[in-house]
Amino acid sequence: MSEGSFPRRVLVTGSAGFIGFHLAKLLVAEGLRVHGFDGMTDYYDVALKRRRHSILLQNPKFTMTEGMLEDREVFDRMVDEFVPDVIVHLAAQAGVRYSIENPRAYIDANVVGSFNVMEAARRLDVRHLLMASTSSVYGANDDMPFTELEKADTQLTIYAATKKATESMGHAYAHLWGLPTTMFRFFTVYGPWGRPDMALYKFVDAILADRPIDIYNRGEMYRDFTYVDDLVRGIRGLMDAVPMRPSHPEEILQGDSLSPVAPFRIVNIGNSNKVRLLDFIEEIERCLGKSAIRNYMEMQKGDVPATWANAELLQRLTGYHPQTDFRDGISKFVAWFRDYYEK
Repeated sequence: MSEGSFPRRVLVTGSAGFIGFHLAKLLVAEGLRVHGFDGMTDYYDVALKRRRHSILLQNPKFTMTEGMLEDREVFDRMVDEFVPDVIVHLAAQAGVRYSIENPRAYIDANVVGSFNVMEAARRLDVRHLLMASTSSVYGANDDMPFTELEKADTQLTIYAATKKATESMGHAYAHLWGLPTTMFRFFTVYGPWGRPDMALYKFVDAILADRPIDIYNRGEMYRDFTYVDDLVRGIRGLMDAVPMRPSHPEEILQGDSLSPVAPFRIVNIGNSNKVRLLDFIEEIERCLGKSAIRNYMEMQKGDVPATWANAELLQRLTGYHPQTDFRDGISKFVAWFRDYYEK
């Protein structure tokens, strides 16, 4: 890779997290210098996070700083020392259901923390800021598949609301400071090294331990399951798709979410294929060779019955379209889970 190629130095926040780990691994394998920043919070098993970082640190292209995004002094010192040309902001307080129990954690990490990232990106004048959003911002919308151009004003949880706030702040910064910014909305990401609070992880763990699994809305829920390797390849492609403010609004192609007043764009990253939760569970049972003890429940507060992405814009911008079949993805996760936990 030539010295003048782009990007060269990438800051990944949340690098010990599920998605950040996979993205950093992809980037260093490509030969990029990557610096990770992670708070190692105890929302779930910190040992799993440290194991991910230990794998990344085996590559000399990867370095890391441990700290909280809300600690602006620590974050700014790290940014000034590393001087990234691209920032991929993945760190967040995750989990739809936990946001009902502990909403303040979401304000601190997702709003204040993201503000600190945007301030650093503005000050360093990075070439591209990319920040994670979520399909949850579509909230009560029911016209599917979801497209980036539809209004998203009916968030149903504090988690979703904080992510929508980040999108709005990102647009304002892009407009005020000419900061090229891409927001990507994830759709139900899963795969090896996943978080213990994710449905696939919880189902596999419970089934192997002969514990019942909670199935909300009696399983009549649909999700656009996106395999993690597909997701991070989509992010990698978007890193090169730097948005530019159009000279005239009519320059924006039909279906493009590019802002008419800022170098800002929102992009869905999803498999574009909704899967019924009961079918997902049946495939887990098949892979494990074991039936689940099913505890059927009503819809949980803040949940939505379906998500489904239109990912045409991602394909137009990057030439890439996520396409791992959920059966293959489940098989790969089960293989990892059995190996990691020796089950």
